[in-house]
Amino acid sequence: MNRSKIVAIITGAISILLALAYLLLVQLLDFRGEMIPAPVSQLPQNVQVMNN
Repeated sequence: MNRSKIVAIITGAISILLALAYLLLVQLLDFRGEMIPAPVSQLPQNVQVMNN
């Protein structure tokens, strides 16, 4: 085999490995469960508007 064919096979294999690693990472992150937002203070917020 010539050099360009070997380089194409190696880059293809690296691409497939990266794709599989990405899918595994997404599955692991999704497996953690529902994302719950950070709590928001229940205290009333005073908003003051100043007119110049």
